[in-house]
Amino acid sequence: MAAAAVSEAWPELELAERQRRRELLLTGPALEERVRAAGGRLPPRLFSLSLLHYLEVSGCGSLREPGPGLARGLPQLQSLVLRRNALGPGLSPELGPLPALRVLDLSGNALEALPPGQGLGPAEPPGLPQLQTLNLSGNRLRELPADLARCAPRLQTLNLTGNCLHSFPAELFRPGALPLLSELAAADNCLRELSPDIAHLASLKTLDLANNQLSEVPAELADCPKLRELNLHGNQLKDRRLEKMLGSCQTKSILEYLRAGGRGRAKGRADPEKEESRRQRRERRKREGEEEEVAEASRLLLRVLHVSENPAPLTITAGPEVKGVRPFLVGAVVRGMDLQTGNALKRFLTSQTKLHEDLCEKRTAATIATHDLRAVRGPLLYTARPPQDLKIVPLGRKEIKAKDLVRQLQAEAEEHRKQRKRQTVSGLHRYLHLLDGKEQYPCLLDADGDVISFPPITNSEKTKIKKTTCDLFLEVTSATSLQICKDIMDALVLKMAEINKYTLENKEEGSVSDTEADATSGHLSEPGRRPSPERDGSAPLVVEQVRVVDEEGHLKVVYPSKTDLDIAAAHVTVIR
Repeated sequence: MAAAAVSEAWPELELAERQRRRELLLTGPALEERVRAAGGRLPPRLFSLSLLHYLEVSGCGSLREPGPGLARGLPQLQSLVLRRNALGPGLSPELGPLPALRVLDLSGNALEALPPGQGLGPAEPPGLPQLQTLNLSGNRLRELPADLARCAPRLQTLNLTGNCLHSFPAELFRPGALPLLSELAAADNCLRELSPDIAHLASLKTLDLANNQLSEVPAELADCPKLRELNLHGNQLKDRRLEKMLGSCQTKSILEYLRAGGRGRAKGRADPEKEESRRQRRERRKREGEEEEVAEASRLLLRVLHVSENPAPLTITAGPEVKGVRPFLVGAVVRGMDLQTGNALKRFLTSQTKLHEDLCEKRTAATIATHDLRAVRGPLLYTARPPQDLKIVPLGRKEIKAKDLVRQLQAEAEEHRKQRKRQTVSGLHRYLHLLDGKEQYPCLLDADGDVISFPPITNSEKTKIKKTTCDLFLEVTSATSLQICKDIMDALVLKMAEINKYTLENKEEGSVSDTEADATSGHLSEPGRRPSPERDGSAPLVVEQVRVVDEEGHLKVVYPSKTDLDIAAAHVTVIR
């Protein structure tokens, strides 16, 4: 009875467990009542969903503490969003250790302090070793935990806006404590001083200390080698010239003023030894910055364009017919590929074949299809049709019904066996068994009603990839799992970035024709524009989100979501 009651009260958990979901969002008016009934905590069953990568519980005024079991039960969690709840005054028990967590959002709660045992996690060993983004804005924090840097040594973004902080802990600015911290926001607090040791934040690019109670600004702030954005508005600085500069000058001019001797206090003769020490420190950091820039230039860049930023996003409607046939689908648009130079097209098609063999388990787990975006007319419809009603122009062939195409391929397979005197077959013939017993075949239709994809067998000649193709529509379908589709799409996009970078860095004289590339990939491919590399030789691929919705327009999946393309490789940078 108790288990049945829990299932009835928390149907989202039962569904997430049954579908082996990686993402879970809990919000809305009904959540308030259920959390209140659970004693102001999250239900223990939530912490048994060990596959979760993304968890959000927001807008619940009854949630006072997450509850025990979070760290132990969610070891794969990468993003934890607990904003606009009533967490506080501390966190009991503490959140960590969460070894895979990268994003933690505790904004808009009632936190007053995060002492050991009631904070983010242990310091030794680090409780949040992979954390990159921490949002504590909109709380009531009077002080930060002294061991924050040891708990989260890889922190890149720290948002403390709208608290009651009077100072930063000295440990935060200890040399080497937070070597990756690039953004520090602490506006709308009660900060009275800023330590000269802030110069030890070697990666700091953005500093927002607006609307505090600072009266002086240390000259050492100018020694932050990468600082590009500085906001000190709304403070009561003693140096009137500096205060005037804040309203009219760029950050570079303000830092030059500080470097020249302006310190936000009465001027005096600069100490030559300190000036020389600062000069040497600046030169050393400049060299280190140049080395980092070289390393950054060698990285693969992927830029995600969200649906909200895209004036014409591509959408796929999934019909109910595919539910019992091949229900899982993700799509993406990738812009900026150079397939015209050298053997880039051949490498791309060969890598797709290899993914089909390995990750896709010979197309039994999933199937990849790639299309020339210029030939794709959206919106698209993912549906299923009887074999005798499904018509397609397969790659390298004339229009044919799916029923006849399958029969034709079966005859070809039998002929190949006889010719080669062996039981194995190659090419598309290896995948015919995947359609055995199917009364309907899955297909993807464009806005003209033309079938552009017939998974897991073939694509259409209409949207065939050519050497002049630079913008692509990608789809991955599966009868097994949505997560498999996402994992394979991640691998495909990463491989495309690697191929594109190799093409730009290795100008080849040899070039494969469209026909040769088709033969290589097993596919039976008008001049167009080509992507141009940026000045530093890199050309980031743009990955546009594609939404899959049901017939009523309700979202089923969007790719890439927050947790997709979460690539741990050091040579890849994903800009969201």
